Amino acid sequence: MGRAGGGLLQYRPFPLVPALNEILECLRKYGQRLDSELAEETGVPIAKVRQCLAELAATGAIITCRLTRFEDGKRIDALVCRVSGWVPPPAPGRKPKVPA
Repeated sequence: MGRAGGGLLQYRPFPLVPALNEILECLRKYGQRLDSELAEETGVPIAKVRQCLAELAATGAIITCRLTRFEDGKRIDALVCRVSGWVPPPAPGRKPKVPA
């Protein structure tokens, strides 16, 4: 196995692109985020975030969904992203009973 400085090398899924790792770590930490939230959190420009999200989605590491919101009558297009295999927690409140 490779050694660097006497210790084992640490495996990173995307070693040459730090922005991909930052975005993936942010998604692992918070679960589900908007692309604008990821850009703000990581300090990476929104265009680069969207490019990285497309690359991560192509590998199957994340799932993305297009979102359109209207705030004060202004249309806002965004991407909602989450790590593949992550399931959001159930909404609070009463749940329907399963028929016996």
